[in-house]
Amino acid sequence: MSKSLTNLTIKDIAKLSGVSKSTVSRVINHDPMVKESTRNKVMAIIEQYQFTPSKSARAMRGYGNKVIGIIVTRLDSISENHAVRSMLPIFYANGYDPIIIESQFSAPKVEEHLRMLKEKQADGVVVFAFTGLESSRLAFWRNKCVVIARPFPDYSCICYDDVGAVNKALTYLYQKEKHKKIGYIGITKQDQTTGELRYQAYTDFCHTHKIKPNAVLGKLSFYSGYELAESVLLDSPTAIVCATDSIALGLNKYLSEKNINNIVVISIGNSDLLNFLFTKTIIVDLGFDKAGTYAANELLQTLQSEVKAKIITVPSQIVN
Repeated sequence: MSKSLTNLTIKDIAKLSGVSKSTVSRVINHDPMVKESTRNKVMAIIEQYQFTPSKSARAMRGYGNKVIGIIVTRLDSISENHAVRSMLPIFYANGYDPIIIESQFSAPKVEEHLRMLKEKQADGVVVFAFTGLESSRLAFWRNKCVVIARPFPDYSCICYDDVGAVNKALTYLYQKEKHKKIGYIGITKQDQTTGELRYQAYTDFCHTHKIKPNAVLGKLSFYSGYELAESVLLDSPTAIVCATDSIALGLNKYLSEKNINNIVVISIGNSDLLNFLFTKTIIVDLGFDKAGTYAANELLQTLQSEVKAKIITVPSQIVN
């Protein structure tokens, strides 16, 4: 075998032992249902080649649970918190201890975190991607990683329905509610998904239906929605689409303070706080909870067997 001893994988051990990969995994995780003769054969090969990959080393030495790294962009993200919250019970139920780390939209920080997780012998990672993060930084984790929010070739990815969600919002306002003056508060186009894709969906819809565009773009924050409200209101819209729930919170606060109650607000993205404070807001639910569930299950399947990388788009829906 041409591989160095330190680069052997479970697949290599399985081949040398004459058993399946799943049997090797069961042996190193002390599955009592494995035949004693099979266990002895596999352990002999493991000892002969001094095989100690992350999961096996912990299991054979009798300490440490399996570990999953979850790299979020920011800890105060409503959408990412929803996704993480739905992941955790699945990981716990399957014996994994999650480690949650914040990247702060920094590609070097992601690389640093991934290096730390490698040193700690983590079994897999979930990465919330962002503009500026290239798939090459995740190369080591390609077969034990799930990416959320951006499609990376050759990686398992969970994406949101950015274009479809905006189209659902605009179709609802234009066709059902008969609005002709629809404003839009979004995020700068440097952000490729929440920013550029959602803004482009708005402008395309306006062009198709001969609606005069009325869009202002800023940051992803409550404050941006509040500060940009005055600008979008200059064109007297009867309805305003907000690219995120955070922006919708800021806009609603502005409208409330100015006693403006004749404008329909529709938010791309849902949050408990938005529902609690501004109950009249129309919501296009992007399925943050579903994204977390999909990501956790996809990662577990990837770790347990060789599965083909795929992109899953979470369906969006209007919630009144």
